[in-house]
Amino acid sequence: MTTPLPLPPLHAPRKLKVATVSLAGCFGCHMSFLDIDERLFELIEHIEFDRSPFTDIKQVGVCDIGLIEGGLCNAENVLVLREFRAHCKTLVAVGACAINGGLPAQRNHLDIGAILTDVYCTRQGLSASCRIPDDPELPLLLNQVHPIHEVVHVDYFLPGCPPSADAFWTFLNDLMAGRTPHLGHGLMHYD
Repeated sequence: MTTPLPLPPLHAPRKLKVATVSLAGCFGCHMSFLDIDERLFELIEHIEFDRSPFTDIKQVGVCDIGLIEGGLCNAENVLVLREFRAHCKTLVAVGACAINGGLPAQRNHLDIGAILTDVYCTRQGLSASCRIPDDPELPLLLNQVHPIHEVVHVDYFLPGCPPSADAFWTFLNDLMAGRTPHLGHGLMHYD
C-alpha cells in the first residue's frame, strides 16, 4: 500500500504578482534591485514576477505591485506607462528619473529641435548631408522629460539614484506585510 501525498494547505498564501518596467533612464534601479542577491530566493517565495526583464514577459498582466523606473521622454514611454498603470493595483515610482525626471530631464531647458540639429547636422565629423532621423518606427520625442506622476497616479515613491538593495528589500517587505513603507535616513541616498 502506498502512502498518499500530503495535500497542500487549503488556504496557502497567494503569491503577489510583481511587474517591473524601465522607461527613460539608465536601468540602474533594476540593477540595484538585483543587488538584493541571495534574498531574491526568499522574495520569490512570496512573489511571482510578471512583465519584467527577469522573466522576459513583454505584456503586463494584472499585478499587485508595479515597479517603474525612468521618466517620460517620448510618446512610447507615455503609452507603456498608461498600460502599466492600468494593470497594476499599486504603482511605485522607483528612483530619481521616475520621481522627478532625473538626469534625462537636464535637457528640459533646451530646445529639442536645436538639440537634434546639433547632434545630427552640425557636429564635427558628420557628412554634409543633414538628416535628423524621422523613421515612423521611432517614438515621437516629448518637448520635455516628465516624471511619471504628471501622467498617472503613483501610490508610492522609492527615492534614490538608484535606491539601494536594502531600500528595495525593506520597501517590498513592508508592502508584502500590508504596511505603509517607511525608509529610514540610512536607506535613502543618491550615489
